[in-house]
Amino acid sequence: MLDANLKAQLKTYLERVTRPIEIVASLDDGAKSREMHSLLQDIASLSDQVSLSTDGSDARRPSFALLTPGQNIDLRFAGLPMGHEFTSLVLALLQVGGHPSKASQDVIEQVKALDGDYQFETYFSLSCQNCPDVVQALNLMAVLNPRVKHVAVDGALFQDEVERRQIMAVPSVYLNGEPFGQGRMGLEEIVAKLDTGAAARSADKLNAKDAFDVLVIGGGPAGAAAAVYAARKGIRTGVAAERFGGQVLDTLAIENFISIKETEGPKLAMALEEHVKQYEVDIMNLQRAEQLIPAHEAGGLHEVRFTDGGSLKAKTLILATGARWREMNVPGEQEYRNRGVAYCPHCDGPLFKGKRVAVIGGGNSGVEAAIDLAGIVAQVTLIEYDGQLRADAVLQRKLFSLPNVTVITSALTSEVKGDGQKVNGLVYKDRNSSEFHHIDLEGVFVQIGLVPNTDWLKGTVELSPRGEIEVDARCQTSLPGVFAAGDVTTVPYKQIVIALGEGAKASLAAFDHLIRTSV
Repeated sequence: MLDANLKAQLKTYLERVTRPIEIVASLDDGAKSREMHSLLQDIASLSDQVSLSTDGSDARRPSFALLTPGQNIDLRFAGLPMGHEFTSLVLALLQVGGHPSKASQDVIEQVKALDGDYQFETYFSLSCQNCPDVVQALNLMAVLNPRVKHVAVDGALFQDEVERRQIMAVPSVYLNGEPFGQGRMGLEEIVAKLDTGAAARSADKLNAKDAFDVLVIGGGPAGAAAAVYAARKGIRTGVAAERFGGQVLDTLAIENFISIKETEGPKLAMALEEHVKQYEVDIMNLQRAEQLIPAHEAGGLHEVRFTDGGSLKAKTLILATGARWREMNVPGEQEYRNRGVAYCPHCDGPLFKGKRVAVIGGGNSGVEAAIDLAGIVAQVTLIEYDGQLRADAVLQRKLFSLPNVTVITSALTSEVKGDGQKVNGLVYKDRNSSEFHHIDLEGVFVQIGLVPNTDWLKGTVELSPRGEIEVDARCQTSLPGVFAAGDVTTVPYKQIVIALGEGAKASLAAFDHLIRTSV
């Protein structure tokens, strides 16, 4: 099951375990069970600390539990954790085997102190780059707290459960049989949802902090670069981010990042955060800004208030809050969000295997999504508002070579239809004839660009008609001492490499501002 290279790597990792690991598999006569048995045999052969039993009684088959003598751990995988989830399997083995987690001690203690019985089920797909964060966080919680149980379920393998629960987006998390959350969630975010006093404690921590020389709002590429450049100047630097990595976390393949031939968004986001942590930067995660109070109104220091009630002050600010997926804003879109309306084809595509879907948008993202989905679903209809597609020629050639793809141009999506539970159709208007047409389908993937995250800034800094922060060549906004960088600004071409450069530039400009104002 595992090739020689993977076996060698896993063998090295398993040398770190300090206590026995018992793998208990629940199998049947199917092909997937045979694959799982082969995988588990490979793992057990790599360490004397690992044993394998096939007498499990789990109703989900194939599945396996990871146990260790003397510890009440309930951690299971239903399905083969390969693809993006192979890392989750490796980490689970290490943690069940006693190897310590890299999570902060504060969060570890918070998990151990959770009072209640928590039975989590996470539905994932092997192509979902957002799923491992959730699976790994809940696995760790199951290792740390005996009252937390977790099973990670491959939605593509257990289609009957997916249909019964009407799951149309991954990761989807259930707690004690009820929906708990969808989409990417890290350990801190999950614990914060369970620990009702977390928000108040977080606000108190923010309010107690001294003013920063440079405070970066946002943890994407621009924010990370700004933090590194500021910290290297030896000045007091902070980063407040809703999630470190930003939109990069939702990006699958990255092939145009100069000097790195190929990588994936989550890997790059992790590398950015690790680089920032090499310096004395105060990183504050799960912080969503809701108001900027300029220095002339806040007693000489800029102040940023957050949704948890806390606030931070700084001599200079760098706004790097990035952008989010643009929505169609048509009837039915919000009603059927995550019930057929999706924004990540890599994550949710496997849930639509053999079904009919539409992709909205004819740029590179839309055409790439249609190409990817064509290998999974029965039929893809790509709908583009313009009279022609805008994607690169090489992508268009690939798209038009696919037999199960239909392209409709000069079309305005006007409504998403459903039966009250999930999507069953889409209505579009032919812009040439003004006639309305209905398409029967089960999924709609929206790929029509980005919207800057600037709602919280209206009335403070100057924004463009598109809502982007207006900046000059030095990343200066309309407020002295407030700079901005990345996809949230008017700088053209929203690319990771450009955001990094702009973040560095904004930080250098902020440092220059500090020097000049102090003189």
